[in-house]
Amino acid sequence: MAIKQDEVLFDTDSVSAIEDNDSSLRSESSIIHFVHEKYNKADTARFTDEQRWLKAYKNYRGLYGSDVQFTEAEKSRVFIKVTKTKTLAAYGQIIDVLFGNTKFPLGIDPTRLPDGVTEAANFDINPQVTADISRKEATGSKPFLLDKEGNPVNIEGATEEDLSGRLSYLKDYLSPVADKLVEGEGTTQSKVTFHPAMIAAKKMEKKIHDQLEESGTNKQLRHAAFEMALFGTGIMKGPFAVDKEYPNWSEDGEYDPLVKTVPSTSHVSIWNFYPDPDASNMDEAEYTIERHKMSRSQLRALKSRPYFREESIDNAIDMGESYTRKYWEDSMEDDSPHSKTERYEILEFWGHVDASILEENGLDIPKELKDVDQINVNIWVCNSQVLRLVLNPFTPVRIPYYATPYELNPYSFFGVGIAENMDDTQTLMNGFMRMAIDNAALSGNLIIEVDETNLVPGQDMSVYPGKIFRRQGGAPGQALFGTKFPNVAGENMQLFDKARVLADESTGFPSFAHGQTGVQGVGRTASGISMLMSAANGSIRNVVKNVDDYLLAPLGKAFFNFNMQFDFDPEIRGDLEIKAQGTESLMANEVRSQRLMQFLGVVSNPVLAPFAKMDYIVREIAKSMDLDPDKLTNSLADAAVQAELLRQMNPQQPTPQQQEEQEATAAAGADAKDPTGAGGGTIGTGQVPLPNEQGFTGNEQGNNEPTQATGQQPPTMAGLQ
Repeated sequence: MAIKQDEVLFDTDSVSAIEDNDSSLRSESSIIHFVHEKYNKADTARFTDEQRWLKAYKNYRGLYGSDVQFTEAEKSRVFIKVTKTKTLAAYGQIIDVLFGNTKFPLGIDPTRLPDGVTEAANFDINPQVTADISRKEATGSKPFLLDKEGNPVNIEGATEEDLSGRLSYLKDYLSPVADKLVEGEGTTQSKVTFHPAMIAAKKMEKKIHDQLEESGTNKQLRHAAFEMALFGTGIMKGPFAVDKEYPNWSEDGEYDPLVKTVPSTSHVSIWNFYPDPDASNMDEAEYTIERHKMSRSQLRALKSRPYFREESIDNAIDMGESYTRKYWEDSMEDDSPHSKTERYEILEFWGHVDASILEENGLDIPKELKDVDQINVNIWVCNSQVLRLVLNPFTPVRIPYYATPYELNPYSFFGVGIAENMDDTQTLMNGFMRMAIDNAALSGNLIIEVDETNLVPGQDMSVYPGKIFRRQGGAPGQALFGTKFPNVAGENMQLFDKARVLADESTGFPSFAHGQTGVQGVGRTASGISMLMSAANGSIRNVVKNVDDYLLAPLGKAFFNFNMQFDFDPEIRGDLEIKAQGTESLMANEVRSQRLMQFLGVVSNPVLAPFAKMDYIVREIAKSMDLDPDKLTNSLADAAVQAELLRQMNPQQPTPQQQEEQEATAAAGADAKDPTGAGGGTIGTGQVPLPNEQGFTGNEQGNNEPTQATGQQPPTMAGLQ
């Protein structure tokens, strides 16, 4: 049936809506296609690395892969897990570097020539000028400042670190002397010098350390350190702003938690990380993709996070589970499940995308980026749905991932780990041990040869103690022969030990470093084993340097930028420099403590004492003993206050020499007043004066002249009554 054109009714609004919907679908399909194209490229490029990781994992677990084929003669399937021991030893040393000290190995100091902030400033403590904020002790000899509670704080002789802590909040208090502030160091004792750059650096350092502790970064870093030692690369991600809940109950007994927004970091498994295959490090990466495996509830929880599209999340959930297991997941699990995985696969993309594709997808591009060809964005994709599409929120723009190699591979993004370094020696050790066991099984039994023509037919050929074989009557010769198989297990074990030594050489971790007993030679003494351990630390220094350069420094810089961007504080503005301090943890504490004590002995000389910072020396000695210097040591000002309190509580007793001098002085004074010596007891002799003896206060004076000390008439017995 033909339909005439004039009989068809067109709804222009419906047609427009359909065209807009098709355009949106086309744009979303283009961005989804772009993300999946990059993901497939990165997935294909890292196939060789996945083979290396699988082999490393098998060696760590003590499992033979499918590539290992055993002959029928090989009965033993033993696997000597030396790879596990070496990996855990390397992991332990990395953890000691990260968490061995009392604080996180990340420091912040001002640059040598800070820009935009004064390096040092001073003002003269003049009671007439700074009457609002300063006062003097009753003696008027020591300068004091008021702290937050209004108590006097001695700042005479304080160090830069002490001043930075004490004067960082004095912005309001110093306003009366703002016109008296002079740039530069103070040259006299009455001038107080403080360093705004140092104040900002230490305040930022304390803030970042607190954020790292609150966000549980320690746990995440342990996961990254383990994968770095085993697979050769550890991945960290962040920081991102998350809401942390602190338990709290109101006065009525109701649960009223406190919610605080803190920066948080997380560990990303190397198996779920797909970087730009053409990059050799994160600085060169154009994009990275993280593969998430989420449950239905986890996917719904994304709705509460900013800029996630609720409608797209609901559509992705309605389409059903989409997680596809990789071949390496089945290979790593002991019992591979054959049922469908009830999880969703989400791809998180960070990187550069053409501006034309983003405009087609409806992304609002700021004016300052209109002329840019590529824009750094964050995209989440699941079940052909764009869950999130936003511009990179960080300033300056960065991809928030940090890939740390255990050992640098200059031509690959991923590094080399312990398991790969000792792959061949692990194979040799397994082979020699299997040969030794199979040989021991053969040599432990006799090979029995039987001449059945000399035996009565139909007998049981089994052999056991007390077995009787019946011979043919008159048959000549011996019927049974026992042959012992040669035992060559000793030679195999010697080769095994040689392969173990080669494993020590290839990994840089000697066996005594992780608990091997029976060490001979120089290692039998305490100083000898200390020297051996110091030499063994040589191989880990390069690893720690990689941790400093690829993890600690960029992570600290990211936290600094995060705080400056989202939690700006004028007091922490400055030209600051992030310093990773992991390599400082490599020096043995006993060696460091010994050197500090030697230096302390040198500066104990009164001539050299003014040139030493005693508070710093004491703090470093506490650190070398694995103690918290902030809890155990005082600054110079606190030490002076405490010493004054102790002096007042415990008056200093005179030394024997001083006591003899006092007695001699007192005796000389007594002789001057009583030349005849008939007065009896004297002052300073240690004897109690009796009545009518010199020194007894109740004696009547011979004259009524005023005393020289008081200028008053001496008291009489009548006056005392």
